[in-house]
Formats: sequence, structure tokens, C-alpha cells
Amino acid sequence: MVKVIGVRFRTAGKIYFFDPGALEIKRGDHVIVETARGIEYGTVVGDPREVDEKKVIQPLKPVLRIATQRDDEQEAGNKEKEKEAFKICLEKIRKHGLEMKLIDAEYTFDNNKVLFYFTADGRIDFRELVKDLASVFRTRIELRQIGVRDETKILGGIGICGRQLCCHSHLSEFVPVSIKMAKEQNLSLNPTKISGVCGRLMCCLKHEEETYEELNRRLPGVGDHVTTEDGLKGEVQSVNVLRQLVKVIVDVGDEKEIQEYRVDQLRFKKRHKHNKMDAKEAAELKELEKLEKEEGKSKLDDN
Repeated sequence: MVKVIGVRFRTAGKIYFFDPGALEIKRGDHVIVETARGIEYGTVVGDPREVDEKKVIQPLKPVLRIATQRDDEQEAGNKEKEKEAFKICLEKIRKHGLEMKLIDAEYTFDNNKVLFYFTADGRIDFRELVKDLASVFRTRIELRQIGVRDETKILGGIGICGRQLCCHSHLSEFVPVSIKMAKEQNLSLNPTKISGVCGRLMCCLKHEEETYEELNRRLPGVGDHVTTEDGLKGEVQSVNVLRQLVKVIVDVGDEKEIQEYRVDQLRFKKRHKHNKMDAKEAAELKELEKLEKEEGKSKLDDN
């Protein structure tokens, strides 16, 4: 086992482990650490704890120090400089006539590098832009092309639920999201209803996946034949997954009625089948599959 602390370098950013050494560090403290990008200023997101050595990339880098007042002031100064750097880069992009959208500017804590994040439809030749920026800032310049999910994570926003976007508020890393999750939760496969602000499948589809998988295992499928506890036979019309209720079309004499039962009031042998789709549903599914394939790894974290 090895003692570690978790550190973040941006809101909802990836958590990295560092060795606290003999320092008295607690959650919420700001620390100065050495990363692949250089000396960085981060926020401790958990008290020191013991973890399995196999879960830690060795060698584990030590915390250089708990941030001092001077460090805090330098970090605040960097944030102000980033605003000015953003404006300058925007002007240079226009000057060079590049088809790119600038998203964010970021200084490393030691000012050894300035990173500019941007989106574009294709590959951009920004070599002349980098030279121009280097002559202005007199430091290393990196332009990094990111995807729409990273763009949304940086900019933030409000989801259709009325709350702050998950990726901007608390999700450290993007999780794989699939169409199967939407089907499991009986959601509409209309892309406009299950796509997020970024235009990709909503990350929150993953949140309740395990619960729905467990609940669905107990239920018959739509179209399955069941026998009720009072001896009636029928076909499942619909299911309420969360309430574990099933609406069944039953034969009562010469008539058919729709009656609702708890799942424990039914006997059935579940069969897996593919529901037939009309042309509209097939088109929506094809569009969703395209969104699913466009998922990519975040390019924001490289510490």
C-alpha cells in the first residue's frame, strides 16, 4: 500500500495521485506539484489515503509544497493573463484567416507554456500562428485541437434537466455512452431528446444504467405472453420499469381487456427479441449510431 492524495488542476478535471510525504495536507488545500507539463498549482480533492501500489503509476511524484499566499497570488495573476492571451490569440487567428474556433487559453503555473484549446472541422495548419504567438508571449506555445465534448466541458452550460452540465460540474472523465443504455431505459431514440449540449449522447445515460439493467431482468418484454395469478392469459402491452408494473392485454370471456399487474403477480418465460422498427425509427437509430462512433478520448488532461 502507498499513501497518496488526489489533485485536480481544473474544475471537474481528472484526478491525479501525488505523494504527500510528511506534509499535513487536507481536502480543499492548494498544492504545488511537478507534472509532465511543468510546475502546476492544484486543488486537493480528498484527504490522504492508502491505495494499492498497482493502482498508482510509479514513480509517484511528491507534493513540492502547500501553496503559499504568494502562490495563490501568482495563480490569480495567471488567470488574468489568460484572459488577455485569449484576446490576443483571437486577433491572430483572424489575421491569419484560419477556420478555427478558440475555446480557452491556459498558462502553466510557472509560465513555461501557454496552451490554446480550439475546435475545427478538419486539420488546421497553424504553424505560422504558433510563430506569431511565440513572438508575442516569449514562451512555449501549444495549440491543441479538442472535440465538442471537451469544448462543452470547458464552457459549461445548463442541461435539459435544468441543472449544470455533468461534465462541467463533477464528471472527472468521459464515460463510454451507448445506444443500448437508452434502449434499456425505454427512452425515445430521437437524437434530439437524448443528445446533450455537445451534440453527443448524454453522459447521464450512464448514471442509472446498472439500476435499469437489474430492474429489467425481473420484467417480461413487450409482446411476451404471460399468465396472471388469477389464471388469465395475455400479452404484455407495456411495462413500468421503476414501479415494476406490467400492463397486460388479457382475454376475459369473448373480450380483451388491459389490466395492470405487479411483476410478482405474473408467470412468464422471458424471451429476447428485436422490436420491428419503422423507417423513421431506423433513421433515428442510424443517426444515434453515428454519434456513438464519434465519441473520443478527452484531450484536456496530460499531466
